Amino acid sequence: MTVYARPGSAGALMSYESRYDNFIGGEWVAPAKGLYFENPTPVTGQTFCEVARSDEADVDKALDAAHAAAQGWGTTSPAERAAVLNKIADRIEANTEALAVAEV
Repeated sequence: MTVYARPGSAGALMSYESRYDNFIGGEWVAPAKGLYFENPTPVTGQTFCEVARSDEADVDKALDAAHAAAQGWGTTSPAERAAVLNKIADRIEANTEALAVAEV
């Protein structure tokens, strides 16, 4: 049985930020009202990070960004879109073990 180091400790496969904002339009954006959820680990029940508590204003901002990006993405050739999606799949595959054992 393999024992993995806890995230944030020496030799850990994963590390985490203490707070995560929304990723909108290619950048990290704080939630409109500045509120966050505490995200507890199922291992100990202790909070290990905070996650943006989004509301309608954040969803509207994300939708605006998606609509703005749609035209550019829509004019991208199928081969280019496939290449982008394959790169994403390759990154996931290359990090399968780390994603599977992300214990906090």
